[in-house]
Amino acid sequence: MTRDFGAAVTGSPDDPHEQARTAREQPLLLHSMAVFRELFETVFRCRDVGVVVEVGVESGQVSAVYADLGATVHCVEPAPADELRAVLDGDPRLNLVEGLSPAVLPELPVADLYILDGDHNYAVVREELAWIMANAPDAVVVLHDVLWPCGRRDFYYQPSPVPPEDAHPATSDGPTVWHDELTPAGFVGDGAYTVAERAGGLRNGVLTAVEDALDEAGDWRFQIVPAVFGFGVLARTGAPATDAVFDALAPYTSSRLLAAMENNRVALYTRVLQLQYEAAARTDDATRLTETVNAQQQEIARLRSELDRSTAELATKSQELQRQRDTPPAPLPTSDQELGAAVSNLGRALSARIRKSPGQQR
Repeated sequence: MTRDFGAAVTGSPDDPHEQARTAREQPLLLHSMAVFRELFETVFRCRDVGVVVEVGVESGQVSAVYADLGATVHCVEPAPADELRAVLDGDPRLNLVEGLSPAVLPELPVADLYILDGDHNYAVVREELAWIMANAPDAVVVLHDVLWPCGRRDFYYQPSPVPPEDAHPATSDGPTVWHDELTPAGFVGDGAYTVAERAGGLRNGVLTAVEDALDEAGDWRFQIVPAVFGFGVLARTGAPATDAVFDALAPYTSSRLLAAMENNRVALYTRVLQLQYEAAARTDDATRLTETVNAQQQEIARLRSELDRSTAELATKSQELQRQRDTPPAPLPTSDQELGAAVSNLGRALSARIRKSPGQQR
């Protein structure tokens, strides 16, 4: 009996947790080109690829895949972080190109394979494809993010080089698959990019740029592997190994299973984004409530201290009043002689006070 599980990780009765272990040890790559290694291996098997131009570099991990398959790689990144610069500098097969695409494309060797995963909007992608189709007609072009959310809606990395006349009105909110409107709980850029307020229409989205390029060129083929936001492959009819590339990719591009899994993945992904947003909002509410309670407790403590001080003052005054009540009054004069003496004493006291008054001094 023959059993062939293919690429599936199944474990065994003695190791039933192997798949779970593999899952938790694998990096969570929600939108990385690194998951497409198998597809790139397929392209490299079908035709010779000596030079790769990669527009949009993640961590250098995917760049190394192309180099491992035998190519010299030119990594186009306008603002590389120090970590990425260190990775690329440490691999002589990888050449960092600091600049914006498509402006830098004429400065590089004509490539056998172009990877377009940079600014995901119509204006940039359309210009990139126009230059490649005119100057590298035998190249294979791979485009990431040709499906939701960038397929029919522009994304603009900030600061955006796209002229205002070529850009759509944009917002910091993001899309979700649960409704057509944008939301702060959707696929947002957190300052890294903005999103076109409306999807669809003319000159909007990566896939729309590809379709317009195909309509203009006429003799190019394009297919999509429906996984991880869409892996698009573009090649000229009659170019070396074009038929071989598309034939080899056919099990992926025609897979309804992959398409269904991708739709399910983005639905789950955006639901998680929504839950994260709601959790953060509840955390903010709880923080504000805690701050309010703390402020109220401090005010209560202040009022209690004030009440204690007022109570002590009142007790002191009550005690003084009680002492005054308990002290017997001085006896009043009871005879004419005593009354005359009291009046005389009072007169002498008043005279003495008048003599001491500054107004009476000469």
